[in-house]
Amino acid sequence: MQDLPHLTLVLGGARSGKSRHAEALVEALPAPWTYIATAQAWDDEMAVRIAEHRLRRSADWITVDAPLDLADAIRGAPRARPMLVDCLTLWLTNLMLAERDTLAACDDLIAACAAAASPVVLVSNEVGLGIVPDNALARRFRDESGRLHQRLAARAGRVVFMVAGLPMQVK
Repeated sequence: MQDLPHLTLVLGGARSGKSRHAEALVEALPAPWTYIATAQAWDDEMAVRIAEHRLRRSADWITVDAPLDLADAIRGAPRARPMLVDCLTLWLTNLMLAERDTLAACDDLIAACAAAASPVVLVSNEVGLGIVPDNALARRFRDESGRLHQRLAARAGRVVFMVAGLPMQVK
């Protein structure tokens, strides 16, 4: 497996294999690894998804929950330990629901990634390929996630787009 660049962005649709691919990228490096999780279990279905993710990870993964303060979690991660952030679209949703300043949070995230002492792999859902959402909040979410992806992709050493479990190297 190739060396992992300082910043990698893994994008794709729902159930496209993003998380598994990102985990494999990080696991190609020596353990231990840091998994920064942004999900919150708002309902039973989401609790099951979170449990499934946790169960498939070995004890070499140290999980940090950061549903809102993602940049601080990246800054606070142990040095020289590769980290995976899963996922940015859940994080952005959490920020919007908490009525946080998303632009400032995204700026802070980008700065934290740039300053990280070890490789960072970011996972996010590509939500801009479908129909135009029918409400203002959903359109704002789509637009903000698209802008964040563009900013991160410009800085990333590698960008992967997942389709049906297959990684497509974009950059």
